[in-house]
Amino acid sequence: MENKMETIMLMDENGNEIEFEIVVKLDIEDKEYVIVTPVESDEEYDVALRIEESEDGELVLVPVEEDDELALISEAYEALELE
Repeated sequence: MENKMETIMLMDENGNEIEFEIVVKLDIEDKEYVIVTPVESDEEYDVALRIEESEDGELVLVPVEEDDELALISEAYEALELE
């Protein structure tokens, strides 16, 4: 088993770059998501992002804000942790 962590850089609302570790990638109802957590932070928290394809074919990460969609992601994530 590899201990290699995959990380990505994201911009916060102030334009600062923050490094996030990709915790898990989920496929739910024909949509793809990633759960990420900041690498260096005083607080530990997870962020759910939907993977979408832009009009020019680029993959983009979109924050999930809908309660129903967050509930689906949370259920799938918790099910993985129980396995």
